Amino acid sequence: MKREIFITSDGSTSIHLPDWNEQYHSKHGAIQEAYHVFIKAGFEKFLDTISQKKESTQTNLSILEIGFGTGLNAFITFLEADKKNIKIDYVGVEAYPVAADEVKKLNYVAELKAENNQLVFNEMHTTSWDEKHTISDDFNLTKRKQFFADINDDNTFDLIYFDAFGATNQPELWTEEIFQKMFTALKVGGILTTYAAKGSVRRAMQTVGFTVERLAGPPGKREMLRAIKN
Repeated sequence: MKREIFITSDGSTSIHLPDWNEQYHSKHGAIQEAYHVFIKAGFEKFLDTISQKKESTQTNLSILEIGFGTGLNAFITFLEADKKNIKIDYVGVEAYPVAADEVKKLNYVAELKAENNQLVFNEMHTTSWDEKHTISDDFNLTKRKQFFADINDDNTFDLIYFDAFGATNQPELWTEEIFQKMFTALKVGGILTTYAAKGSVRRAMQTVGFTVERLAGPPGKREMLRAIKN
């Protein structure tokens, strides 16, 4: 399938698949979307929730990303966790890894003004698959080359970044079966965020037990969804 690197509206790069008219990130801004959907609505929301629980002293988070892709979400999470002194155990699932020559064309380090962490971004892509790696003292990364239907984690994660390709092209990734796996993988109180807002997706989440809320979407999208395992 043909693949093209292009510049999104906020100046950051993404990968476009012309045959599907699909891209890895929003054409309205890859970095803006990542911060809005996964950091603000997921990472920061979870930290706010545990900070309100006086009995909680949690300073580490376990995160599952559905669609590791370009590594943008993982890299931004690394940067934000470093600011907040939070330890992260990050698992990224990807069936079709991005090619090394494509990674070299991604401009996230420059756009995020994170040149001091260029080696971190590189390592996120060059480390071996299906093994746990220590990226820094506070960030562990496991990349699993795996189909989403084969995920069988149980009560493992605090957060899920659900960043699969859209339901128009891959409806099998947005079913009750998949969201049941996500529900099982989360700890009680865990949060799943996604850019998607379709009614069928929301209903599939609710059917398996999630409490689902509609939120304002990132630039170019009216709404997005956040699901909580209560």
